[in-house]
Amino acid sequence: MDNITTIYDLKKKIQFFCEERDWDQFHNPKDLAIGISTEANELLDIFRFKSNEQMQEMFKDDVTKTHIKEEIADILFFVLRFAQMNNLDLEDCICDKLQKNAQKYSIEKSKGKNLKYTEM
Repeated sequence: MDNITTIYDLKKKIQFFCEERDWDQFHNPKDLAIGISTEANELLDIFRFKSNEQMQEMFKDDVTKTHIKEEIADILFFVLRFAQMNNLDLEDCICDKLQKNAQKYSIEKSKGKNLKYTEM
């Protein structure tokens, strides 16, 4: 459950899973980054050319929703494994990025807008 399990717990589960299979040798930064991208594109492919209504319906279909959940899990697996293998603290990563984004996207300039900071 998201409100109980920590990022650390997930990283440890994935580390154990991979070490049991002797996969450390394959999990360098490049290949893990490729995995993140590949899995993200598989998620994107599910939604390609779909209308808002079609996408809402997809979450009501158990088979499609399961497929979406599996792709989300695959993405998170690679992100957590990347962080674990490279000693990155994800909370620090997120907090640092949020702080930088708060400067780029002030509430006054960006509220209700989807423009890149260079376009504001």
